Amino acid sequence: MAKESIKARQRKRERMVAQYAEKRAALKAAGDWKALDELPRNSSKVRLKNRCQLTGRPRGYIRYFGLSRVMFRDMALAGKIPGIRKASW
Repeated sequence: MAKESIKARQRKRERMVAQYAEKRAALKAAGDWKALDELPRNSSKVRLKNRCQLTGRPRGYIRYFGLSRVMFRDMALAGKIPGIRKASW
């Protein structure tokens, strides 16, 4: 499980990206690179990292579910993800 400070930093970046998205798009369209450079660095979308929504784990991330492989397996075996069940043949 990731430290709370790491998860908080990620949430802060997500808020900043959403807050500055329109402004960044307008500045890019206008080609105003100087003004774009003066915006906060954490408002850039490339600074986001895919992390598990429950634990904050950065590795083994399953994008479709927004979970790490560990939490996906636990939830699937517990029947908490609709339509997912363990294979048997």
